[in-house]
Amino acid sequence: MPSLTSITRRNMKSQNTKICIYGIFTFVLLWSSKLGANASREAKQWRHHGGSRQLLRETFYPSYGESMPNSFQYRKTSTIFNVLNFGAKGDGTSDDTKAFEAAWFAACKLEASTMVVPKGSVFLIKPISFSGPDCQPNIIFQLDGKIIAPKASGSWESGLLQWLEFTKLNGITIRGTGIVDGQGSGWWTKSGTKPTAIRFYGSSDVTVTGITIQNSPQTHLKFDNCQSVQVSDITVSSPGDSPNTDGIHLQNSQDVTIQSSKLACGDDCVSIQTGCSAVNIQNVDCGPGHGISIGSLGEDNTKACVSNITVLDTKIHDAMNGVRIKTWQGGSGSVQGVVFSNIQLSQVKTAIVIDQYYCDGSKCKNDTSAVAVSGISFENIRGTYTVNPVKFACSDSLPCTDITLDTIQLRPVQGSDHLSKPFCSNIYGELKTSTTPPIDCLMVGKPSRKQALNNYDSCQN
Repeated sequence: MPSLTSITRRNMKSQNTKICIYGIFTFVLLWSSKLGANASREAKQWRHHGGSRQLLRETFYPSYGESMPNSFQYRKTSTIFNVLNFGAKGDGTSDDTKAFEAAWFAACKLEASTMVVPKGSVFLIKPISFSGPDCQPNIIFQLDGKIIAPKASGSWESGLLQWLEFTKLNGITIRGTGIVDGQGSGWWTKSGTKPTAIRFYGSSDVTVTGITIQNSPQTHLKFDNCQSVQVSDITVSSPGDSPNTDGIHLQNSQDVTIQSSKLACGDDCVSIQTGCSAVNIQNVDCGPGHGISIGSLGEDNTKACVSNITVLDTKIHDAMNGVRIKTWQGGSGSVQGVVFSNIQLSQVKTAIVIDQYYCDGSKCKNDTSAVAVSGISFENIRGTYTVNPVKFACSDSLPCTDITLDTIQLRPVQGSDHLSKPFCSNIYGELKTSTTPPIDCLMVGKPSRKQALNNYDSCQN
């Protein structure tokens, strides 16, 4: 017969079991009730938004796949947008334009976001605009893969001026090790309007670094109406005979730095146009191409104003020109405050040029009006030329003034034919040192007229 103690123990164990089961049952009821309430609330929200919650998640915050950290998967706080997750194929033949547009639209909504074009893929993109002004600032376009343009010019819109456009953005950066290939060879033999590969318009705090731009139908990289631009460690690559394929084109842009870049193209390595000031170019390798140029300015009787341009520590080789200023007759305005210093030249056709009679065609009429050229310094320019060491062709009515030559050492390439002597016309300034070859055609002092000063003043208004 069981003892009283054992009966008591069995009763206590049974009671504890009942309490435990009751506790578990109560927890399940409470949890189910809460889950049902949440489900009801989610359903109401889903119905209220017409199912947009899932669409928003899939469109703007996709899973980043196994290549991305788990912390990025379906996180609405993520600021990284990989084009592959927006439908891009990256096979070099499928049209990935819409996927890029969707990725940009998502990145545009978040400050300091990053749009990723991943390494190892080739993306065929038709003309596209990555635009503001409604975009948040400081967006990064991380380019590590390759972007290619359609080969057939017939697939482009007629009269299109650019392929990849970034417009009205604040704090936009393109960086990476990737390639932008304009596949422009089909354009080079045709006349008419041809698109620029990459154009920035109306933007500020712009950075372009690390990438390669090649074979553009026309200009490779253009900045128009931009402020605070930094370009570094980029490569531009096109054949020397590809027409009008400027490396970097600046227009109406201020506070621009271009440094540590290699520019090979079929026109000016850097072209500086009207409205540009505070431009600094340093440690650039230019060639082939047409050299580094200010202008052409004043075409069709227009007013042009360029000031405070510095080109330092630069190599120019296998080019039509070394450093050049070119203006059209009939223009107005001025070029003022330019320094070309420590320039190494190798096998350039004409080493140093100021040409106020520039004419890109067979019919150009004489005109007394001109863009004034004043305050230009050529310092420590050395190397070899194949035709002409110096050409200074300044206006009869508006001579070039305050031109300084210091440590100019230029020698013809051995075996060169049709060599010319230094040419000077209507140019005033100072020889600070002897030059090779001797440049004895520079006139000392200043002309009696003051038109150059007046034209400079007109650019201050």
